Parts: sequence; C-alpha cells; structure tokens
Amino acid sequence: MTAFRETGWAKINLALHVRGRRADGYHDIETLFAFVDDGDGIEAEFADADSLSIDGDFAEGLTAGDDNLVRRVLTLLRTRYGADRVPPLAVTLTKRLPVAAGIGGGSADAAAMARLVRRHFLPELGDAGLARLVATLGADIAACVASATCLGLGTGDELSPLPELRLSGTPVLLVNPRQPVATGPVFAAWDGIDRGPLFTGADLRAQLFAGRNDLQRAAIAQCPAIVDVLTELGALRPWLARMSGSGATCFALFDAPAERDAAAAHLAQSRPHWWQMAGALR
Repeated sequence: MTAFRETGWAKINLALHVRGRRADGYHDIETLFAFVDDGDGIEAEFADADSLSIDGDFAEGLTAGDDNLVRRVLTLLRTRYGADRVPPLAVTLTKRLPVAAGIGGGSADAAAMARLVRRHFLPELGDAGLARLVATLGADIAACVASATCLGLGTGDELSPLPELRLSGTPVLLVNPRQPVATGPVFAAWDGIDRGPLFTGADLRAQLFAGRNDLQRAAIAQCPAIVDVLTELGALRPWLARMSGSGATCFALFDAPAERDAAAAHLAQSRPHWWQMAGALR
C-alpha cells in the first residue's frame, strides 16, 4: 500500500522580541524563525475514513481526536478543495519532539500534514497560499509551512524570507530538561516592557548577538531548569545559545559539526535525563 511521508521540522526562534500586547489578547512580536533538519514524522496512506494514531517518545498524553491540529488541517483542506481532491487518509504521527517545548511541536506537525496533502493532491497550491489557509489554525503554522529562515511580524504570521542570513547547514544542538512550559501563561506573564526592535545589519553574528528572547524571564519563573540548560550550553562554547519560543527548549549554534557533537556527547554524560537533538539548520 502506498505510504506518503513528511517531516515536521523543529522550529527555533533565533530571537523573539515582544513589542506590545494587543486588544485581542495576542501580542505583536518580531522574531527570526529558523528550522532544524529533523523533527516529528508524519506518514499517511489511503483509507476508507480519516484516522490518526500517535506514537513515539512523546506520544503520551496527546489526543488523536478532531481537535488535533493534524486532523484539523486535513479537514480544512478537504473543506476548501473537496473530497474528490483530498481523499480520506489514515495518518500516523511519530512524536520525536517534546511537547510544550517552544520548538513548533503541533504547529510543525500541522504544517507537515499540509505539505503532505499539497504535494500529493494539491500540487498547484504554493507555499504562500497554503500558509494563508493554515495560518487560521495557529500563528506559527504559517512559518512552518516553508520551514525556512524568515522574519515573523505581527503575531508571527506576517512572514518575509531572509535568504541573506545564509544559515543553512549551521550545526545546532537542541536541549530540553523534559519539563513542559505552557505558552499562554508565559505570554501572559510578559512584563509589558518594549525593549526595542530587532537589530538589522550586514553582520549576521552582530545581528543575532543583539537579539534576545523577551519571554525568557517569564519562562524561567515557570521552569527554573532553563537556567541550568543555558548555563551548561554556554559552557560548551557555542557562538550563540538562547531559549527558543516560550521555552523550555534552548538551542546552541556551533561553527563545526565536531564541536556540536562533542557538546552533545558531554551533555549525554553529564545530564543523561535531558532530551537533546543534534542537527543542522535547513
């Protein structure tokens, strides 16, 4: 039987500046999205009716009902384009990424499902059109469709590509203390201080060094172990280490794969209970 496969690439926020709280309860942000060349797995095959099963290291506690973003994307695209274009599918989601971790998670999976449907059943639909459709289900999903480095404004759904950053291939290590952090409470606990826009300039490293994550303080209040992760990563001498999204996952960027791999090996010995993923930016 034919199986279709797609990857929900892990998302990181190289910088995340919160500029204001909106009347609708959301926040205006400026963020630099980047994506890692690994993540969750989506597999689908033809079926008599839609179904979703979830396996993998982080499947526990996830529900496969109609409210799951993977199923909602499938329903949305079928409603928009018709059952004759988007057939029933039996979908398996393999959760390799921790949940409530600041690295895309459900958004990456939703985008992967959208790409899978587009690739096999809606080939005329481009990234921009697909992103506009699925963005109604969540702000980060739009960025996850292309899963390429980009600038996100508004709630993170106003996207501009940034090919000039030339980050593809950069060795990256993701680390999470295996403690979930709820996004809503972290944004709600933001102190309301606008600390200024993203710095833009020709010097990539200066641009990233000048960035920050304005949610870090609120996330640490919910999950103090983030401090330990950042401290351990910083001691391994990456050229950048920072918390991603609303936490608790932190990332470190290195100059060479050997440096990343040595850091990963060290943490596997010193912090064997922490989750980690070594890869490269897409």
